[in-house]
Amino acid sequence: MILAVDIGNTNIVIGCIEQEKIYFVERTSTDIAKTELEYVVEFKILLELYRIDMKEITGCIISSVVPPLNNIVRSAIEKLLHIAPLFVGPGVKTGLNILMDNPAQVGSDLIVNAVAGLQYYGAPIILIDMGTATTISVVDEKKNYVGGMILPGVKVSLDSLVNRTSQLPKISLEAPKKVVGKNTIDCMKSGIVMGQASCLDGMIERIFEELGYEAAVVATGGLAGCIVPHCKKKIIHDNELTLKGLGLIYRKNAEQAEKQIF
Repeated sequence: MILAVDIGNTNIVIGCIEQEKIYFVERTSTDIAKTELEYVVEFKILLELYRIDMKEITGCIISSVVPPLNNIVRSAIEKLLHIAPLFVGPGVKTGLNILMDNPAQVGSDLIVNAVAGLQYYGAPIILIDMGTATTISVVDEKKNYVGGMILPGVKVSLDSLVNRTSQLPKISLEAPKKVVGKNTIDCMKSGIVMGQASCLDGMIERIFEELGYEAAVVATGGLAGCIVPHCKKKIIHDNELTLKGLGLIYRKNAEQAEKQIF
């Protein structure tokens, strides 16, 4: 069994994987102010909650887009599990052919999602990750990662709207009963939820046009469940996509990954 960790700007996604089986997927807040010990306690409580015997965990893999947390989380894992975690980055085998101006600049989370998308859904594929930012990655019919887009995330857009206007209230992320709102709150819900859904539909259509063919579309991330059901395009919602990708990359690098600390 391995521990898989994806450190994002807003949330840290954590799960335990054994071959193809994912025991759990949970999210905790990303906080660069937390100490190594605080993360040790947080991870320990989570494993105990799901009754995971820490002695059964033989490896750990981490992807991160928050460099200041890398060493803190690394040390926390080493202290808790006595395992040296494998970080997704230079030198790690992914099997992904990246056709970008600077492949090293592609976020490790995007690479992980693309690896999982190819394995479980095939090519061509469009991958949407809805977190602090909404990222869209495109893998062509030849299995090449050819690029993508970065959009303001759902909550970033909503927070900006509320914070920069004097009379708009904070609202929950849920769809209104009708697209045309009859009050301020429903108007805001429609604009955020239906607006984001329409944005995804439009971007997918433009990608299809540029590629010259259609592709499978898969969405993941903490906010995908709020938006994807309201899209008109067929989008598969896979909450476990990132952890699946981490598991695949770990197995590709098994010899390098299995390092115990005593």
